[in-house]
Amino acid sequence: MLRKLRNNILLACCLWTATATAQIDSIPDRIFESEEVFAADSLIGEGVLKGVRVKKKRDWASWRPETKRAMWLSIVLPGAGQIYNRKYWKLPIIYGGFVGCAYAMRWNNQMYHDYSQAYMDLMDDDPKTESYNQFMHLGAKITDANITRYQELFRKRKDRYRRWRDLSFFVMVGVYALSVVDAYVDASLSEFDISDDLSLEVSPAVMGNPAATNPYKPAGIGLQCSLTF
Repeated sequence: MLRKLRNNILLACCLWTATATAQIDSIPDRIFESEEVFAADSLIGEGVLKGVRVKKKRDWASWRPETKRAMWLSIVLPGAGQIYNRKYWKLPIIYGGFVGCAYAMRWNNQMYHDYSQAYMDLMDDDPKTESYNQFMHLGAKITDANITRYQELFRKRKDRYRRWRDLSFFVMVGVYALSVVDAYVDASLSEFDISDDLSLEVSPAVMGNPAATNPYKPAGIGLQCSLTF
């Protein structure tokens, strides 16, 4: 009796399980697909999909540089701010200025040391130190009659090349500061409105109306400016 009851219970459980499975299998697949799409869209909106962060592509048409970032990039590395602002044509100007200033500073420094040594050799009484002869013209010699003039000449040239060397250094610092200011101002003006609504038009015009006032007075010709904003 108990065995028969147990078999009936097991048979009922099997029938109930089969019925539930059949009902689940009969659900259309598009329901699960729509749910998966909805879940995926919600996860993409949050920026995470199955544990992977989704990075949105940058829209270069509407992208605008940040002023502080452009300034600090240019301070750390000259020209980096211009690259960040996507003004690549300014790089040859900036680096050309640095190269030109470095060359001028090196050349003037070399000439300063050469004239300094020549001036010191000219001022001492040692006949073996005659480095100043490399600056003398062909056939020119320093004698007791003209030594004072040449001493003054070498001193002025020495001071001149030292002044030019220092000026080259300050010009290089100016190029560096100008690159920083340019990167900051360029990033600030990136949001400036330059659409067609802002325009200045200059055109020729006839000044005055002689027919209404005096028909014998000639009309004046000039330029008129129209500002649209």
